[in-house]
Parts: sequence; structure tokens; C-alpha cells
Amino acid sequence: MAQFVRNLAQKALTLVNAAVTYLKPRSATFGHYARVELVLPTPAEIPTAISSYSLKKIVKTLLNDLVATEVWMWFYVGDIIGKCGIIVCNV
Repeated sequence: MAQFVRNLAQKALTLVNAAVTYLKPRSATFGHYARVELVLPTPAEIPTAISSYSLKKIVKTLLNDLVATEVWMWFYVGDIIGKCGIIVCNV
């Protein structure tokens, strides 16, 4: 039993060392990109982001979605008017 525990501890230590060796360069790369990419925008960058093309595109897409939703709702209203009610048939 003592031999089993000693072997298990040695294998666990080897596994931990392998994990540290594997993760050390990857965590350094992640840390580098996290410091560069995950910073908050400065006050000087905010007006640039608001006036950018992407914001105009988002607003245009939102307006198109609203028009499509309106057309969809009018389809259902016309369907209800055509059936003279919400329920198709009374069983």
C-alpha cells in the first residue's frame, strides 16, 4: 500500500510539472494579449467609436428589422381579419 501511494505521488508530481511546462508559455501569451486587448477605451477613443461606420450599420440594421417586424405583424392581423377571428374552427 505504501508503494502504491509513493508511486501515485510521484506520478502526480510528474503530471503537475508537465502541466506547468505546457501552460507557462500559453499563459504568457494570454497575459500579453489580455493587457493589450482588454483595456477600457480612453475618452479620446469614444467619439471615434460612436461616429464610426459600424454604429451607422447597426442603426440601419435595426431599422430594417423593425420594418420586417411590422410587415410580419400586418400579415397576422390580415390573417385574423380574413378568418373573422383568432381561432380557425370551433371543434
